[in-house]
Amino acid sequence: MYRSYSLSRFLWLLLADAVVFALCGAFFFVGRFLFTSADSQPEEPVRLPVIMYHSIYGDTPSEYVVTPTQLENDLRWLSGNGYRSVTAEQVIAYAAGKGGLPLKPVMITLDDGYYNNLTYLLPLLEKYDMTAVISVVGSYTDNDAARDPHIPCYSYLTWDDITLLAGSGRVEFGNHTYDMHSLYSGRTGCKRMSGESEEDYRQALSEDISHLQEEFSANIGIAPRVFTYPFGAVSRESLPVIRENGFLMTLTCRERPNYITRDPDCLYGIGRYNRNGLLTTADFMRKIADE
Repeated sequence: MYRSYSLSRFLWLLLADAVVFALCGAFFFVGRFLFTSADSQPEEPVRLPVIMYHSIYGDTPSEYVVTPTQLENDLRWLSGNGYRSVTAEQVIAYAAGKGGLPLKPVMITLDDGYYNNLTYLLPLLEKYDMTAVISVVGSYTDNDAARDPHIPCYSYLTWDDITLLAGSGRVEFGNHTYDMHSLYSGRTGCKRMSGESEEDYRQALSEDISHLQEEFSANIGIAPRVFTYPFGAVSRESLPVIRENGFLMTLTCRERPNYITRDPDCLYGIGRYNRNGLLTTADFMRKIADE
């Protein structure tokens, strides 16, 4: 037996189908909007404290010298309180939109390139599974280290020492100028001198830092991407020169935390806390742990 055709029933089914399709479409677009909005939310800036060491030696600390015991106490404290050291390359990659950073990152840096950085630092980096950035002064390595090498209390790293450290996988290197780490040459560090034309300044700075870059490339096959201002002396006119020479991060001596975003420009002017050897580990670490 055949059912008779009903126009009203057909129209009702057609309407029901339309309602179902409309609801499905609405749910699809609302869901897509919600997920897209969630994905497009900017990431929270990552707080990055950076520690600045210099010489590591002996048992009499000072403002710019820590003892090997103090250094180990520092690394033990960082490890025990959940901090994980990050390399400059990790931070550079993160700012460029690649990869991630640990929950509590910290960057360990050392200035001037003392030989005792090899003697005492490297074994402790290996023991606590950490990394560091050492910024060397080219003329110290070429002249002072070559003339009087391997005395822990005052010698500087030779190129052979730098090669050994670079091969460890624990140490990166920064450019601390070739021969501008001075307060007695008429300028303060690599700042522009009073009365010096901008053109002359740019040429002097570029020649100096590119000289050290070339020596790094010739001796260890790597050109640093970190530039460290001697004495933290920053000139407004220096940044274009530093960028032109391929540096993607600059380190200052301003004592402040850093907030790293997915913007590479946030890496120019990184603040650091000087590790004053006259402070205990607990007193110093309160500075970097304060939120």
